[in-house]
Amino acid sequence: MDRALEFVGHHPFLFGILAVLIVLFFAIENKRSGRKVSPNTLGMMVNSQNAQLIDIRAKKKFSTGYIQGSRNIPFTELKERLEEIRAIEHPVIIICDMGVQAGAAIQMIGKDSVYRLDGGIGGWQAGGMPLVGLKDVQAKQTKGKNKPSLLK
Repeated sequence: MDRALEFVGHHPFLFGILAVLIVLFFAIENKRSGRKVSPNTLGMMVNSQNAQLIDIRAKKKFSTGYIQGSRNIPFTELKERLEEIRAIEHPVIIICDMGVQAGAAIQMIGKDSVYRLDGGIGGWQAGGMPLVGLKDVQAKQTKGKNKPSLLK
């Protein structure tokens, strides 16, 4: 440990360059994967800026629960629909499972006003935010109807 500190003391220029490179790496990587939007900010952007929500999860996952107002364009279909997304004039928020795949989608889209939901659907649910989906539709259909009785 003493030798390492001695090395750092004798070569401050090298460690200065290393620090700058580390900062640049994270700055470039953050820009490449897109700006993050928190779950709370997402609601404000939808209400104030009419932000469009695009969920890039597979259709099967999307049908189990999604953020109200989002539309599903699976990541596998994204390349064919890039022009459609680029034509949207309002901010676009990309949603995926954990927020990682959305970064790749933002790179493909290549537009400034595209964001990704921080933490994806998992982050949304961890923030206590609701999802709508198949279960909600089924609940609305059965609401008001008598539940079948097991006893006859």
